[in-house]
Amino acid sequence: MASKNKTRYAILGILSIHSGTGYDIKKYCDTVISNFWNENFGHIYPVLNQLLEDGWIQTDESSSPRKKVYSITETGRLEFLKWLAEPAGYQPERSEFLLKFTFSSNLDKKAILRMLSDYRKMHCDRLDKYQLMQKDLQKGLKDVVPERELFLYAPLRLGILNTRAAIDWCDEIMMALEKSN
Repeated sequence: MASKNKTRYAILGILSIHSGTGYDIKKYCDTVISNFWNENFGHIYPVLNQLLEDGWIQTDESSSPRKKVYSITETGRLEFLKWLAEPAGYQPERSEFLLKFTFSSNLDKKAILRMLSDYRKMHCDRLDKYQLMQKDLQKGLKDVVPERELFLYAPLRLGILNTRAAIDWCDEIMMALEKSN
């Protein structure tokens, strides 16, 4: 079975909450779902055009040709709900770092420790970003309908917990390496 383009469902999900421009969709991706999903403009606009062609979204009559405001149609909402009801497939993580680390016994201990330290710092920076997102989310919750609060908070919380786990893992592996010959 061919895999479905998940970008279309990310866009439909965003438009199921509120209408917006391509820029608004990208901004939502960057600020709300960036800890587990990312999109770029080069991918968003072709998918928007395909969704328009499929009749899953429409442009608002009042929008200008240069700044189109998109909204989900009833057909799009039904397709989106159908997709939501399907079980999510397993997607193995692709990590260049873990691929390199798996083969890093070919490096000296100092280089491996530097690699782990850099990876740890990247996760510390990410944790800082997530904690800022959490503060922003808490401030902005007054603008969110209560039914959506948990669904915004839970993925961010998972990102925070996973990032802390990665930092703990780095500490554990660096300590093990330092103890080894």
